[in-house]
Amino acid sequence: MKHSVLGSVLSVSLVAAVAVVPSASGANAPSSASLDTCDAPPGLPAALENARRLVNQIRADLAAVEDRIRHAPFIAAVEAGTASLEQITAVVAEEYSIVRSDINSFQRMATRWDTPPGSHFFGDLASGEALALPLVLDFAGNVGLDERDLAAYEPRPRSQTYPSRVAWIAFNADRASAAASFLVNFAVFGENMGRIRDALISVYGFAPAQIEFFTFFAEPIPGFEDDAIEVIAAGLLEGACPINLRRSARLLQAYELDFWQAASDPPGSPLHVRMPRAREPR
Repeated sequence: MKHSVLGSVLSVSLVAAVAVVPSASGANAPSSASLDTCDAPPGLPAALENARRLVNQIRADLAAVEDRIRHAPFIAAVEAGTASLEQITAVVAEEYSIVRSDINSFQRMATRWDTPPGSHFFGDLASGEALALPLVLDFAGNVGLDERDLAAYEPRPRSQTYPSRVAWIAFNADRASAAASFLVNFAVFGENMGRIRDALISVYGFAPAQIEFFTFFAEPIPGFEDDAIEVIAAGLLEGACPINLRRSARLLQAYELDFWQAASDPPGSPLHVRMPRAREPR
């Protein structure tokens, strides 16, 4: 859902993702072949072109789902100030489970697909999630909870379909499908997190320092799209099938929608929260 990493903290670096897959000899011109074939492109330029075309196609195919994510009732309630602090905190409590799961999943992907010291695309995603975890605890502390409270919270099933799919990707998908899925998914998640951050400041009266968890995911990752395209191209050169990329992205985005729809449900278990003392009305 995950996620945008503050540029000043972490920048995803991908030096040679496609260098690990040799180009076909003599193949220098991009290809305009059908995106429905599982045949490997004839070389790196064609693979990069196909990767960009596939991402554009996937974004177009999933535009309606993204629109539903943006218009989730929970987001509107937060912006209107009608969502309770317990409901908002429940999102963070769900993220306590999600972030911990995603760290393990991205580490697994790094083991499968990264090629240090060249490509560390998935390892950087794992590092980003690891940076987010203390911010989860910071927000919880600001509303009167600690890690024991987050660990005791009972997650809602629909809120946890997303990390379950990420774990599936880590063990079963190809690198192109993984990179395409996260490239398409992270933007809308970050957009919603930014809207919550802005409402927490302007409507609920939080200070920016009290909601850094939301800011962390709201900021875009510098160079992320180009890095992901290179990983997708490497996967296509290995023979990844475009249908698998489209299917993987579609499923992950559907589970992103699950998360935001579930946010309007009652918390999975009670969260005894309070407004930060520094922001309570006098």
